[in-house]
Amino acid sequence: MNRPELVRVRDVMKVEFDMVDGLATVADALRDMKHIDTKALVVRKRNDNDEYGIVELEDIATDVLAKNRAPERVNVYEIMNKPLIGVDPNMDIRYCARLFERNHLNRAAVVENREVIGIVSYADIVIKGMKKLLE
Repeated sequence: MNRPELVRVRDVMKVEFDMVDGLATVADALRDMKHIDTKALVVRKRNDNDEYGIVELEDIATDVLAKNRAPERVNVYEIMNKPLIGVDPNMDIRYCARLFERNHLNRAAVVENREVIGIVSYADIVIKGMKKLLE
């Protein structure tokens, strides 16, 4: 029986994602969002000693839409999760899936050398990762 090929986060992550300033309004962030398929916005660090944040579309739905807040009056920093949970691009997707399950995540930033280089989600792991394993 053949051992399955090792599939790493780097092999399945999305490399195109949106970064936003924490002071931007949710309305502006959504207007400027170009990569909707990531379903998240990475919030830039304010300086070298700061950490990245993340806002998922789910956060906007629950913290803005469901609470009937005006997206023009809510800043991204008010609803972001910070620090974001980052995964190493060389992590085996099986461990990434376990990390998601244990921390109740749907997606995470992929971080290399303290810089965000991509976004990975359950969908990426299952659709792209399992496909690679089945080839």
